[in-house]
Amino acid sequence: MKDKKWDLMALASIPLIMTLGNSMLLPVLPQISRELHISSFQVSLLITLYGLMAILMIPVAGYLSDRFGRKQIIMPSLIIAAAGGAVCIAAALFTKGITAYWIILGGRVLQGIGAAGAFPIVLPFVGDMFKDEKVVSKSLGLIETSNTFGKVLSPILGAYLGLLLWYAPFISIPVLCIISFLLVLFLVKEPEREADKQSLKEFMSGIVAILREHGRWLYAIFAIGGICMFVTFGVLFYLSETLEDKYSIHGVIKGLVLAIPLALLCLASYGSGKIIGQNKPRMKWIGCGGMFLITAAMIITGFGSGLYWLVGLLSVGGIGIGIALPCLDALITEGIDQKNRGTITSLYSSMRFIGVALGPPVVSLLMPRGQWLLFGTMAGVSAIGGLLTLLAVKPGEKSSGSGQRGEKQLQLPRGIRQRAR
Repeated sequence: MKDKKWDLMALASIPLIMTLGNSMLLPVLPQISRELHISSFQVSLLITLYGLMAILMIPVAGYLSDRFGRKQIIMPSLIIAAAGGAVCIAAALFTKGITAYWIILGGRVLQGIGAAGAFPIVLPFVGDMFKDEKVVSKSLGLIETSNTFGKVLSPILGAYLGLLLWYAPFISIPVLCIISFLLVLFLVKEPEREADKQSLKEFMSGIVAILREHGRWLYAIFAIGGICMFVTFGVLFYLSETLEDKYSIHGVIKGLVLAIPLALLCLASYGSGKIIGQNKPRMKWIGCGGMFLITAAMIITGFGSGLYWLVGLLSVGGIGIGIALPCLDALITEGIDQKNRGTITSLYSSMRFIGVALGPPVVSLLMPRGQWLLFGTMAGVSAIGGLLTLLAVKPGEKSSGSGQRGEKQLQLPRGIRQRAR
């Protein structure tokens, strides 16, 4: 791992930047709405459309990364994301009102496409870099921590930039993407991979075969990942609205309060990645414990009131999410044959983006109906995730004592592997 520390640093910059590029807008959405004279629904599409494009394009990017290489997809994707930010800046500088809005929306489409080919490809890339499962788990923990650290920074940085210019968060996006592009270009060396000469039909047949044979636990992990993001962004939306409406907390102070549960999520993610090692049963049980910790936090939150009570318990829920996510990343990355790893992990990333997209609107509908219904729903969804982890995730035996990967990775059935060759 030490000889790959610069590679990991460069790759870890990608989830950090992609997270900032989306979440930094949350604190300034009301300001954008006032500047462009658009409705709350219209301004919310700046977040929704970004996620929608990512959901649609992530499986495509995963297939292309399996076929042509991870780095060959990541680098152009960073340029596309930077171009999307540049379009948004141009719209803010040279147009006004509804015209600026539609151009910015187009820029966000480009950013979503770029995001699809960047962060989701990092997970299988890390899996390709190392043979030791323990090192893979620790490395994925660092990647997940970087992603979460972006969530911690985004409300604070977005609120601060909004004080300077309403479109300042858009200006930061191309700068950050170019920095990440240069880091990947000069620091990351892609490991040698077997050339993938499968046709699209053969490739799809292989994916269908994997899902048919191992779909039970794969579908479960897809769903759990979506649940974690649904709870995360739903809770953040609720907390953001409550801080302003009930406690009159605004601006950078609001960003700092929002960052508390995210900071604990980040620390828990880092610790979980270090603890799970190469032990797949441990990944399952720690992940299961994280999901039930979220469930307990949501139940107790529904019975209480007060700012400290709310922030404290939502922070406990953040710890649960931070514990679970690295376990999911490691299970799905280490359990998939290298040839198909990019596509399968990209499907997993798509499910996470679906959770991101669904959380805020669902919570907005539940909020008028009372705190208990809101957090009872969150607890119920989290409990489903815990049960899926407990009953549907069946990890194989851990690797041999040498620390090398065992033979129980998911692979295509023999006949399909022979045809693929």
